[in-house]
Amino acid sequence: MTAVPTRSSLPAGFRWSAATSAFQIEGARGAEGSGRSIWDDYLEAPGAIKDGSTADPACDSYRHPEADVSLAAGLGLDRYRFSIPWARVQPDGRGAANTAALDHYSRFVDLLLEAGVAPFPTLYHWEMPSAVDADGGWLRRDTVERFADYAAIVVDRLGDRVAQWYTLNEPAMTTLQGYAVGALAPGKQLLFDALPTVHHQLLAHARAAEAIRSRGSAQVGLVNNHTWVLPLNDTAEDRRAAALYDMIHNRVFSEPLLAGGYPDLAAWGLPAMPVQDGDLEAIRASIDFYGINFYNPTTVTAADASSPIPFDIVPTPGVAVTGFGPEWPIMPEALRDLLIDLHARHPHLPPVIIGENGASFPEPDRAARVEDADRIGYLAGHIAAVGEAIAAGVPVEEFTVWSLLDNWEWADGYTQRFGLVHVDFETGERTPKASYDWYRDLIASARSAAARQEETR
Repeated sequence: MTAVPTRSSLPAGFRWSAATSAFQIEGARGAEGSGRSIWDDYLEAPGAIKDGSTADPACDSYRHPEADVSLAAGLGLDRYRFSIPWARVQPDGRGAANTAALDHYSRFVDLLLEAGVAPFPTLYHWEMPSAVDADGGWLRRDTVERFADYAAIVVDRLGDRVAQWYTLNEPAMTTLQGYAVGALAPGKQLLFDALPTVHHQLLAHARAAEAIRSRGSAQVGLVNNHTWVLPLNDTAEDRRAAALYDMIHNRVFSEPLLAGGYPDLAAWGLPAMPVQDGDLEAIRASIDFYGINFYNPTTVTAADASSPIPFDIVPTPGVAVTGFGPEWPIMPEALRDLLIDLHARHPHLPPVIIGENGASFPEPDRAARVEDADRIGYLAGHIAAVGEAIAAGVPVEEFTVWSLLDNWEWADGYTQRFGLVHVDFETGERTPKASYDWYRDLIASARSAAARQEETR
């Protein structure tokens, strides 16, 4: 089994978390007055989901939340990241709340607190109400205020017991895969015309942050998906392609939050963002921490001149891959390099949380104890990379494994398994994997080391 990383490179008080998202684990679509989301719409298109599955019952977590809480508590987590679906709370994306949904998440928060695990909700993990999408979704500025209204409803109900909030999950993936190329809901193919969704998401986050803070909650941030971009060849053309991809995947989302402005889009022949007076000031002042989801580097090369996109994403040479194949290469040092580079460009970087990190590997469908040494190696390598970044001065305070459970993996359905816990999707049986035990032991070891440090002071 892969060795447990030492505590020496991680600061006292470093936190450990695991994550899930509602649409991927809950099942119970449409139950208790829940509205339709863009994923309910997307999965109905022929061929949209690799295995034709429908995310129901998935892990059946909506009906059996106690099982998930027990597993989170068994790991000894500091915090558990989960999402609250907008379409359950506001079925039409506006107006009065669905009381049954708020009651459910209120009970869930109480269950976590009783188990000694701090709840860390995400207000938007891609679950936009279909009615909001029908009105233009993230292409329209009106969605900003609708999202802020939804956030206020949730925080009014849960804010007395929840101190930390994520607003949005991975706005980059919403823009790039949801609106630019159509690989995720809502399935639009707008290419660079998708860029206004960047600004509207960041502004929605800022307005939601205002609502959360006005109700007394302690901390708010969002979590961006970041990748370390590598040129395939050391040529001017590939370096330029890599710089463009880095801008539209990373910097166009991070710089408004961390530096108060967008990169120079005009230099790439792209239109300006739909910024109005006061927008950038609100965005820059909106985070108490910066969340980073990281899975893999991205290698790019210059595209053929006839391509509508001036770069091609290609396999990263010389590295192992996850169950997704060349699409998801394994390079832990890329996380270290990304964190150090981000801190170099933003010396006053706020506290950083690794909001997701994990890997899918082929595993049996039926209930089984899985000896997932590949996953343990992946996680150990990335945790060690975080330690190296901290040693270099990057203020990382928390690491979150994706995912607590095997789940419904969006357009890949049930064909990919990320969980520390194996789920038999026919029976619902949950079986902790070797990686669950490894992560539990790592957390316990880290706490013991921290206690010894305190005793010697």
